[in-house]
Amino acid sequence: MLKSIEMRRSIRKYKDEAVSDEDILRLIESARLAPSGSNTQPWHFIVVKDKFIKQRISEVSHNQKWMVTAPVFIVCIADIRSRIKEEIKFILDENSSEEEVKQIIRDTSIATEHILLTANSLGLGSCWVAWFTQNAIRPVLNIPSDKYVVGIITLGYADEQPKPRLRKRMEEILHYEQW
Repeated sequence: MLKSIEMRRSIRKYKDEAVSDEDILRLIESARLAPSGSNTQPWHFIVVKDKFIKQRISEVSHNQKWMVTAPVFIVCIADIRSRIKEEIKFILDENSSEEEVKQIIRDTSIATEHILLTANSLGLGSCWVAWFTQNAIRPVLNIPSDKYVVGIITLGYADEQPKPRLRKRMEEILHYEQW
């Protein structure tokens, strides 16, 4: 597993080759099995293959044109209703102060990383994109205001081989017992 993590790269150039529905379901299954606080499982996923919708998503993601080379996007969404059942009106965005927002983002991030690692194990390239605002991305996909888009995974067969990026040394990040 560690070798797979070490070899994973963020891919920004993809081959024009379809990803099978079977592989997409494997990816979502890996996310479905992720742990979550109090087993709330706050995640939802939208699989996008339509060229027009992918184009719109890339535009609201600061016009990152490279994104549209990916044959598939998986939009990873956190649902506050997994933690707050009351019919309170929520508009979640980057400035939301509810503690539960942090919890659903944390849990959906774990599920999102499961997708990235599983994609790598299936020979697929991927990149987690999060450079957008909630107000810009939600209308493109008809996502309600009480949901939070954690990220967009671009997915396909890599048409590049990025070199490893520098990582901090273990001594720079590891602490024992206290800071």
